[in-house]
Amino acid sequence: MAGLIEDYAIIGDMQSAALIGKDGSVDWLCLPRFDSPACFAALLGTSDHGQWRICPVDALPADAADPPGDHRSATVSRTYQGDSLILQTSWQTATGTARLIDFMPPRGDGQLPILIRIVEGIHGQVDMDVLLRFRLGYGQIIPWMRRVDGRLAAVAGPDSIWLETPVNLTGREMAHRARFRIEAGERVPFALTWLPSHMSPPPGVDPLDALETTRRFWQGWTARCTYSGTYREPVIRSLITLKALTYAPTGGIVAAATTSLPEDLGGSRNWDYRYCWLRDATITLEALLRTGYTDEAMAWRSWLERAVAGDARDVQIMYGVAGERRLAEWEADWLPGYEGSAPVRIGNAAVDQRQLDVYGEVIDALTLGGRAGVAFDRHAWSLQRMLLTYLAHNWDQPDEGIWEVRGPRQHFVHSKVMAWVAFDRACRVLADGRPGPGDEWAAVRDAIHAEVCERGFDPIRKTFTQYYGSSTLDAAVLLIPEVGFLPPDDPRVISTVEAIQRELMVDGFVLRYQPAESDTGGGAAVDGLTGGEGAFLACSFWLVNALHMIGRADEAEELFGRLLTLRNDVGLLSEEYDPRYSRQVGNTPQAFSHVPLIQAALNLDAHGREHSRRSGHS
Repeated sequence: MAGLIEDYAIIGDMQSAALIGKDGSVDWLCLPRFDSPACFAALLGTSDHGQWRICPVDALPADAADPPGDHRSATVSRTYQGDSLILQTSWQTATGTARLIDFMPPRGDGQLPILIRIVEGIHGQVDMDVLLRFRLGYGQIIPWMRRVDGRLAAVAGPDSIWLETPVNLTGREMAHRARFRIEAGERVPFALTWLPSHMSPPPGVDPLDALETTRRFWQGWTARCTYSGTYREPVIRSLITLKALTYAPTGGIVAAATTSLPEDLGGSRNWDYRYCWLRDATITLEALLRTGYTDEAMAWRSWLERAVAGDARDVQIMYGVAGERRLAEWEADWLPGYEGSAPVRIGNAAVDQRQLDVYGEVIDALTLGGRAGVAFDRHAWSLQRMLLTYLAHNWDQPDEGIWEVRGPRQHFVHSKVMAWVAFDRACRVLADGRPGPGDEWAAVRDAIHAEVCERGFDPIRKTFTQYYGSSTLDAAVLLIPEVGFLPPDDPRVISTVEAIQRELMVDGFVLRYQPAESDTGGGAAVDGLTGGEGAFLACSFWLVNALHMIGRADEAEELFGRLLTLRNDVGLLSEEYDPRYSRQVGNTPQAFSHVPLIQAALNLDAHGREHSRRSGHS
């Protein structure tokens, strides 16, 4: 059985990632890319769907195939080694202490993906247990197993996975197992390598050299961070997580490393997030640029330009890591889902939705990059003009909105606001000397602004709503002051923030909307789906920023502090937090949670420094 979502830590090589539980089990790994079929999929099923566990015998679960030891005598703790993506899990048992080091060396051009696990004896002696079940194709395919020159090989179709270790694993019951004793000062390595099955066996790897190379990589990368303020620890961990979710060959950043971890435990709100959303563009660029990572910002913006190139009518809300457009959604019906949350979805049908806000986010990101010194060439400006021409004729159409509703299209207020952002930023660029139809764009900008203020604001409740004519609230309108649509001291902004605090907060955190509410009658949910969901962490960080902007810094800092307590033991956040169960829910780790964390931390820290200067403190 899979652990709690917050029990998982991530390791990766900037092309793929593994999720490892507190029990030392790799329960999720897709190779060779984030969106490749998983070879370990116990996260969405059982051990029979693929798992690689290394732990002390005294820490084995009660349902282990072999009789466990006294699991009550084993205590576990874990951390990342410094500012890195090298995970270490330590167990203290009645006979000694052992440590498991997990990492994936960063992959250069043409290099193969490798996952390395090193068991270290710290003191005394510890009996260790290894369980390895390869299941390719998201847990459906039992591979052909063989031994070649002392290595264990799993082969099925186009994939082969090779394991090199001095430990002798024995095959039985469609799995490989081993027991060995680790003494103080000893190290026992395991190295797993993927390559296409038609190729010759992979070259050997020195695990200790790879560990040192990986350590140096992360030391060098984190040393480039220019932020050293109050919240450095959560900021640097969030930046490392963002880097871990980057597909290095193209610069694209996936939303999460997983698919189908539920927003509602036991429900059907399960989506594949191993793709790159345009919506994340502006806040991702801002986070990277404000912390000194201009190379990553340039790579992300270059990916963005390539992905959206072509006819403006064909711009999608998301793409594959290399800019792929076809992300057809299907269901892996042999997987029961995380804690019975079915279906397990591969691909994402929302790729075909109309979401007009992405035009604003793309143009805002390109403008932000240009002003920060990221190359702003003729091609980038031509692309923006094409997008603006299309948006000028389509901004007044209904769409599915930021939350990708699977119900009727609506005139979502956030979508209109972001359409306004597109023309507002374009007019600013014109002021810098770029050619374009300035009067036309300014007229569209002003028309959108007037319409949103008239049709998107409820004067009785004194709040912006989710869509025109709706009484439903939407946390996305918290972004209105942040994008500059209205100033923070505008009474409509302040009353909207207060309405969201009253009506969309659960246990002190923010829902993105109330899924059960409906203005259409018949009991249907606003988003066309059944079930509920947890508090949306990005929205909660947006409230931090909104409170900060309207002058309620103490409230903002208090909420930010509580949000930090939701991170797991190694500093990671999923998409949502369910206060009913005090658990993280949704795909993990979630870029759309970590990026606004960075943004909020930097904003609060900047305010704190300014407050200190005004107060005369050093």
